Amino acid sequence: MGEFSRISAVILSGEYTMSVNGKITEIADLSVRLNSARQSGKKIVHCHGVFDLVHVGHIRHFTQAKKLGDLLVVTLTADEFVNKGPHRPAFNQRLRAETIAALECVDLVAINHDPSAVPAIRAICPDLHVKGSDYRDRQKDENSKLKAEEQAVIAGGGELVFTDDLQFSSTSLINTHLSQFPENVETYLRELREKEMLNEVRGILSRFKGLKVLVVGEAILDEYRYCEAIGKAGKEPVLVASYKSNEEFAGGTLAIANHIAGFADTVGLLTYLGATNSREDFIRERLRPNVIANFLYSEDRPTIAKLRYVENYLLQKLFEVYTMNDAPLNPREEEQFCNVLKSEVEKYDVVVVADYGHGMISDQAVKVLCKHAKFLAVNTQANAGNRGFHTISRYPRADYVSLSHLELGLEMRLRDGDAQEMIKTVLTRMDCPIFTVTRGRHGIITYDRRSGFAQGPGLTQHIVDRVGSGDAVLSVTSMAAALGASAEVIAFLGNVAGSEAVKIVGHRSFLEAKSLERHVDSLLK
Repeated sequence: MGEFSRISAVILSGEYTMSVNGKITEIADLSVRLNSARQSGKKIVHCHGVFDLVHVGHIRHFTQAKKLGDLLVVTLTADEFVNKGPHRPAFNQRLRAETIAALECVDLVAINHDPSAVPAIRAICPDLHVKGSDYRDRQKDENSKLKAEEQAVIAGGGELVFTDDLQFSSTSLINTHLSQFPENVETYLRELREKEMLNEVRGILSRFKGLKVLVVGEAILDEYRYCEAIGKAGKEPVLVASYKSNEEFAGGTLAIANHIAGFADTVGLLTYLGATNSREDFIRERLRPNVIANFLYSEDRPTIAKLRYVENYLLQKLFEVYTMNDAPLNPREEEQFCNVLKSEVEKYDVVVVADYGHGMISDQAVKVLCKHAKFLAVNTQANAGNRGFHTISRYPRADYVSLSHLELGLEMRLRDGDAQEMIKTVLTRMDCPIFTVTRGRHGIITYDRRSGFAQGPGLTQHIVDRVGSGDAVLSVTSMAAALGASAEVIAFLGNVAGSEAVKIVGHRSFLEAKSLERHVDSLLK
């Protein structure tokens, strides 16, 4: 254990050797533990990061940082805030903390339970906050949080400095030597890395920001009522559950608009709410600020709500209750909708239609969309409310379609047909150059008339909730398709978006550009 540490004896009176666990403390305790050192005139140095796989680059960084002062404090990002994709971190926060604490140059370690380093900086008030040399370039997107960190350091009387040594990538090392993926997934990712796809994907993502996107379709309120199954009723063959709590989410096109608004600056939303008990205030509070909502109101229908009873421990759904009127809009409302639709669609670069088959989008509205949208992306969802009567061929034209394998099978009246053959057949029925089919854990197939088929396996091994994953895929791939991305890039981005979405309970949160970009980096570096 000779390489493992002796902590500086200025924190407590007398010299002593502390165990690795003795170095690990809580953020709230750091200021207290550092107080005597600060009063003794010792210089406090602070480093912060994920440190998922501690390697020679980190060790050199810590060693250089320690030479700049007397005590080195390292804080690391808690597991829940590691923003590098669902498969990261490779090592949990306790293992990462213990590894760093074992280094002789490190004096204290704490886990930061916040997405930003700022709370840790405020607790430590370091004389020096030390970043790696890759942070010198202030223009990099990755450095968007650096300004806030620097302001916090300066406010505490400290200074931001940089080390200067060889750079290594934890992500690259993990991908090369410690992949958590099955062999077929790792082979797929290795092939993309060999093709140097990262810059192409980054380039497409960077252009999402400038798109003007209109989302059209039904607004849906999703409620999760969490229960604990306690047994069978005494006199009936009925499952009895004990109520625990509930959550309400903005779903349907509300969720799609929020996903897209995490990337594009200008997002429009056109949908119907019920004139009575519209829940408009609830909905507006949950829309991102850059979503421009255009709500129409129906006298004959409520705002659609889907209530799911969910077993609390495993998040397994027990049953669902729909509150809706799925009859077509009355003639006045249909005319109003088509007129607004005609005036709005031409203002946008991309129109994303999420047609849930609940009566909002009539055949006349389909004609308006097909005629006037500059780039039309469509999903026709199969759900219990439309009973299989609702398929993609009602749209004679689309520039991009995203369906699940089930939705494609309903169009073809085939339960287990080959996806590629079914896509070819469907495209004889409609004018559509780019077509994506999602297949759950089997991943995505995308067809482009220019280049043919591309496919990739699913990128997650652990699913929390499938609700909304198709909406996330539609949101990201529609923008990619509109920008002329290749079928290979569309399929890859769809898999990434889907793998992020299935980690989210309901619509508790939405896709973010920065998070998705880091996820892409973590897979392709």
